[in-house]
Amino acid sequence: MENEPLLMLPGPVPVPERVRAAMLRQAINHRGAEFGGIYADCVRVLKGLFGTEHELFVLSGSGTAAMEAAVSNFCRERTVATLVNGKFGDRLQKIAERYGTAVPVASDWGTPLDLDALECALEEGAEAVTLVHNETSAGIKNPAPEIGAIARKHDVLFIMDGVTSIGGDTVEADRWGADVVLTGSQKCLAAPAGLSAISVSPRAWEMLVADRPFYLDLAAYRKSAAKSPMQTPFTPAVPLYCALREACAIIEEEGLEMRIARHRRMAEAVRSAVRAWDLELFPTLDGIHAYSNTVTAIRIPGGISDADLRGAVKETGIIIAGGQDHLKGRIFRIGTMGAVGAPEILATLAAVERAFLRLGYTPEGDGVQAAAGVLG
Repeated sequence: MENEPLLMLPGPVPVPERVRAAMLRQAINHRGAEFGGIYADCVRVLKGLFGTEHELFVLSGSGTAAMEAAVSNFCRERTVATLVNGKFGDRLQKIAERYGTAVPVASDWGTPLDLDALECALEEGAEAVTLVHNETSAGIKNPAPEIGAIARKHDVLFIMDGVTSIGGDTVEADRWGADVVLTGSQKCLAAPAGLSAISVSPRAWEMLVADRPFYLDLAAYRKSAAKSPMQTPFTPAVPLYCALREACAIIEEEGLEMRIARHRRMAEAVRSAVRAWDLELFPTLDGIHAYSNTVTAIRIPGGISDADLRGAVKETGIIIAGGQDHLKGRIFRIGTMGAVGAPEILATLAAVERAFLRLGYTPEGDGVQAAAGVLG
């Protein structure tokens, strides 16, 4: 709508008008057939995005709620190897510390994970491994298939955070051996914040702990989902489920392969602009780690402050992200996820280029033109 800021963040993302409109309706019975159909539709589409045939549940709670559900239902009083190369890997580590024993397998943020150290942690008795597939704090995509293979080799539980990859990149949970997989509604799905989804493999159910949380008890979600009509164990955020179903309908209309290709093209366009500007992408890669397809992290050029850069871009009505925690002031980030496309990408890059010039940094080349060449 007119005068609304354009959110080019790694979530939340712009919500399509028809998704917003889906929330503007009279309340319905969340134990009735209509809500059961809404819930079932969401589950059906999300299973395709997860790449799973396993049971999947939608929770009234953000992605962090699903992270906590994953750990608290399966890892209480267990030893967990937590892979960390960014803020959200660190968050999973902190959650694991609450419920069991966390063995951090940590790398500098934005650098490759140490898979040899993971092997050692599992050989020493860790019973589960956690991974953030797409670490938006640093703009790096971690090698989920390889980590899944290591988990299977050691016969341990594999928990994967797909919050910023599911719906915007290839995710094949079952093929990768990911036992518990989760996402959030406000990222690549382009729905409002406040819901999350989690899938659980038969193998994971065998590790279900007895002392589970009350609200996030996945056994209770399983029992309610098996009812007819499909239900949640507690009162769901019904308007958000309505919005999520509409977002899922949009994904089906676009087609998952086309959606993933669009996300990849947008990210490559931003990276092309960065190269034209002669700036440095933040992540350090090797042969199996990759740049994120849903956010690009860029080092801020010398002589420019984070606040000034993002402030100048904000004056154009566009919101981009800065760095988090110790990366604050060192990087800025441009999200390429959800329901945006070439017009939004080019407008954002033009705003950044304008901000550079205004703040005294003259790019080597025309980033907007470089990006346009990728977007076609």
